[in-house]
Amino acid sequence: MSRRPEPMQVVKQRRDGLLSALVQTIPFAAFLGVQFDRRGDELTAVLPYRDMLIGNPMLPALHGGATAGFLEVTAVVGLTWSILWPQVEAAGEDAPDPAGIALPKTIDFTVDYLRSGLPRDAYARARVNRSGRRYASVHVEGWQDNRSRLFAQATGHFLMPEPKDG
Repeated sequence: MSRRPEPMQVVKQRRDGLLSALVQTIPFAAFLGVQFDRRGDELTAVLPYRDMLIGNPMLPALHGGATAGFLEVTAVVGLTWSILWPQVEAAGEDAPDPAGIALPKTIDFTVDYLRSGLPRDAYARARVNRSGRRYASVHVEGWQDNRSRLFAQATGHFLMPEPKDG
C-alpha cells in the first residue's frame, strides 16, 4: 500500500526548519544577523544592514571582517546544504536530524574586496566547485544593489566532516 504524498506546506516547513537549524549551529551567523532565503536547493544569504557593521564611518563602508565573515558563513552553509539537500529529498519524512549536522572546517579562505561595501543590505551566493569525501572548494560572490556589480568575492577550501557510522 503506497503512502499519500505529504502536503507541500509540510515539506517546505521541514526544509526551512532544517536550514534554520543548520544556520543556528554557527554562532557568528547569529552575531552578524545573516539570514538565508531558500528557493528549492538554491540559497541566497542576506546580511541585513546594521550600524555595527560599519568599519570606516568616514566613507561609510562595511567592515572588511564583517564582509569576510558573511562570505565564509555563506560558503559553509552553502556547502553543507549542498550535501544535505539530496538527503532531505530522498528521506522525505525521515529527513536528517539537525542536531547531528557536522560542519566542514575551513582550511583557507581568500577574500577579494572589489569595492567598498555600502551601508545597506548585502547578498551572497556560494557555488561548490568541488566536493569530495575529504575536501571541498567553494566560490562565493557578494553584491548589494546589482548582482552583476560584486563588492566582494571569495574562494574557500574546506575539510569535510567524517561520515557518521550507522
